[in-house]
Amino acid sequence: MPILEITDLTKRYGDTLAVDGVSFSIDEGETYGLLGPNGAGKTTTISMIVGVLDRDGGEVRLDGRLHSVTNAETKALIGYVPQDLALYQDLTARENLRFFGRLYGLAGAEGTRKVGEVLEAVGLSDRANEQVAKFSGGMMRRLNIAIGLLNKPRLLILDEPTAGVDPQSRNAILNTVQQLAGEGVAVLYTTHYMEEAERLCDRVGIVDLGRMKAEGTRRELVSLVGENDRVLLKGDGDMKQAAAVLSGMPDIKQVTVDGADAELIVTDARGTLPGVFETLTRAGVHVRSVEVREPDLEAVFLHLTGKALRD
Repeated sequence: MPILEITDLTKRYGDTLAVDGVSFSIDEGETYGLLGPNGAGKTTTISMIVGVLDRDGGEVRLDGRLHSVTNAETKALIGYVPQDLALYQDLTARENLRFFGRLYGLAGAEGTRKVGEVLEAVGLSDRANEQVAKFSGGMMRRLNIAIGLLNKPRLLILDEPTAGVDPQSRNAILNTVQQLAGEGVAVLYTTHYMEEAERLCDRVGIVDLGRMKAEGTRRELVSLVGENDRVLLKGDGDMKQAAAVLSGMPDIKQVTVDGADAELIVTDARGTLPGVFETLTRAGVHVRSVEVREPDLEAVFLHLTGKALRD
């Protein structure tokens, strides 16, 4: 059973249909990327999932239970990290966490233990007693995530958690997300950085104008565009003769040779490479290096929406 399952989610603002029949699910330990240009309906969708905005149609289920703005039991399953920082800058990191922990009913020894756990999870244990006003933007983002982890959520929703942070903090945040997914937390992740979606997300949903345009794994989405993989080879031997042999293989669309270098255009590099190596070996070519360049989500996104991710 999915941790999160939304079906035909709909929201109107007057004559504007902000979310139009969006459906997707997220399993335990899965990271799902929700991508779309500005105004696509991502924030409205997230607000309905969190339970701060009522829906006009469709349903949201958390761990199999129907979820709504009044259902405190299912809301307790969610950890929400908004795009805007929700911190008291005159307090220390530990004091912020203790305050928000009390809102979850965490106090005493249990509260102290949980605060220590989430500080460790986001790499801020050594800065716990410093005033937040002295933190860098990246450290504030990490503390924001720590607050979302206090209630040990089954579903963690992260809305652009790396916006405006330094590379070191960004990498720390991405590592934290990967670790949480590995521990079984379902993660809903929105970002304006395509490389983050490529690195983190098991599946991606692309929304535009309130509708789900496509969803699937990276490979499934790339196949929608019909782009091919490029394989770059360096070898010792008669590369031109090898190219003639490789051109006869069914999944290879084009072979270009320049001295010891060969470039192959193939439909599925991972499935084709074993046969390529075997063919080259029989042709007397010793492969010295190989590089695979697969089409990325950016190409899919542009194809489906006609916009760059940040538009």
